[in-house]
Amino acid sequence: MFAILAAIGVMFGLSLARVPVVFALIIGAVTGGLLAGLGLQGTMEAFNGGLGKGAQIALAYGVLGAFALTLARSGLPDLLAYKMINSLKGEANLKIQNRVKYAIFATVAIAAVCSQNVIPVHIAFIPVLIPPLLMVFNHLKLDRRLVACLLTFGLCATYMLIPVGFGAIFLNDILGQNINTFGEPLGFQIDYDQIPSAMAIPVFGMFVGLLIAVFYSYRKPREYRDIHVKEQPQSISGEMGVQEGSARPEVSKFTIYMAGGAVLATLAVQLYSDSMILAGLVGVAILSCAGIFKWKEADDVIITGMRMMALVGFIMIAAQGFAAVIGATGQVPTLVEASVAWIGDSQGWAAFWMLLIGLLITLGIGSSFSTVPILAIIYVPLCIQFGFSPAATIALIGTAAALGDAGSPASDSTLGPTSGLNMDGQHDHMKDSVIPTFIHFNIPLMIFGWIAAMVL
Repeated sequence: MFAILAAIGVMFGLSLARVPVVFALIIGAVTGGLLAGLGLQGTMEAFNGGLGKGAQIALAYGVLGAFALTLARSGLPDLLAYKMINSLKGEANLKIQNRVKYAIFATVAIAAVCSQNVIPVHIAFIPVLIPPLLMVFNHLKLDRRLVACLLTFGLCATYMLIPVGFGAIFLNDILGQNINTFGEPLGFQIDYDQIPSAMAIPVFGMFVGLLIAVFYSYRKPREYRDIHVKEQPQSISGEMGVQEGSARPEVSKFTIYMAGGAVLATLAVQLYSDSMILAGLVGVAILSCAGIFKWKEADDVIITGMRMMALVGFIMIAAQGFAAVIGATGQVPTLVEASVAWIGDSQGWAAFWMLLIGLLITLGIGSSFSTVPILAIIYVPLCIQFGFSPAATIALIGTAAALGDAGSPASDSTLGPTSGLNMDGQHDHMKDSVIPTFIHFNIPLMIFGWIAAMVL
């Protein structure tokens, strides 16, 4: 089993050393294959054979990126940001401090949740919404670490629980598909309808962590200097985001109706067909027919949008190749037997170590989406060996993959909030985003993920 441990160790070490994750996965796979005696040619054949399994997911990400960019070109996200910003400023001038604070909390959390399903733009809304609100945060003396926790909770908990948008990709296309793929030779299969209920307990743990952050950890006022942000970051439309004191974005009623119709159509098609690729294409087609962008600009708009999500797609494709090499080594059964002999027959210890290893691996990669194939090929036979139920298996692998996503320095779930909150240079990525989200989300995930494995 040394080849598997070496492959994961090399991949993890290179990822922590900030080597691009795609290269870390390839080098780790080659290391494992060579140590297992596959030879360079055999290793690459196994790696290439596994790449196709990630193609559908990568294409879905690319299409969603194109839809996000075309939706942003409509001006609808800028208009929504303008309305929220000005409504909050109006309240701030009335000294209704608590009401304004909780209105801000709700606005930020709802925006993060909707970015995963209703308007699937992922972290692209943050540079539009957050920088203009920094002066409001300063006036109310809000601790930005709390805002980072709110954003990360909405970004992570949503895809872990709700099978729509990015949640459909994570829960169905990645988590469910990989569990069934690696469980099929062992006679183990799950029903996709089981996944949301199995993930409910770990997500509840994240919610408990969020409540602690809101009502205990960061409830005290925190002083920030009022630094005017002269240049806001570009929104995903390529134009300037909504700025403090700026005029209302000019968006015609026809464009608003068409953008809203595209969002509803995308949701309906995704729910009916269970395909984010088809749903994204329908959304892009509606916005294109509405004249949101000129036909001669179609290639540039769609390619730019797909490029926005391309890195995540390539990581997921490489992760499938890595998993294929791990399977080709033939050492997974040996690793499972050795793990059982070392842990004993204790389900509690087995669940704890699987969650802890998942935390370490995800911290290195920085993406729970990309971690599932790596974990599933080892964890599915382990869960069967230790007698975990299908629901407990879902909870263990899903939680182990999500662990570290919120607390990884390389994760979109921490980089996104920092990009908006640090626009005036007063929000440190590690101290104010990574450490707070790690403490308030990953520790509860470990606890409630373990509970889920024991009770389901």
